[in-house]
Amino acid sequence: MTETAAPGHGERTPLLRSMGRGFLGRCPHCGEGRIFGRFLKVRPHCDVCDLELAHHRADDLPPYIVIFIIGHIVGYFLLETETNYDVPLWFQLTFWPIVTLLGSLALLQPVKGAVVGLQYALGMHGFAKLPVPGAATGPQGEEKPHGPGDGHAADRAAGFGPA
Repeated sequence: MTETAAPGHGERTPLLRSMGRGFLGRCPHCGEGRIFGRFLKVRPHCDVCDLELAHHRADDLPPYIVIFIIGHIVGYFLLETETNYDVPLWFQLTFWPIVTLLGSLALLQPVKGAVVGLQYALGMHGFAKLPVPGAATGPQGEEKPHGPGDGHAADRAAGFGPA
């Protein structure tokens, strides 16, 4: 059994590893914290490494990817059953929509996690700064605010990170 080393506070996780961690619902930086609080609601920050996750911008990309994948899979099998088997119409009108719905629901959260991992790996939308260990608490142990009102909004540049 091999143990994967967590990246240091100055290292960014590679693209495929961070997308894979996001696909599994884990933090793209450390791989241990969970990124989803509810079905599609991303947590404000990782509980383990304190990576700020609230500024991700997955928007419509995960549904587009899910529609593309599920549409190709279901379309292929629908055409195969239609051309090779004599299946009643009532069965096809009930079976394929159920398969499409369940497949889409099963794939939507992992794909959104992978998109968040992609944005982290490329340093997009506020992921340009990596978490610093112990920086989540202030001098007396109270938590520092995270987000646009924390006074560091000017430090965060959108895009691929520092030029």
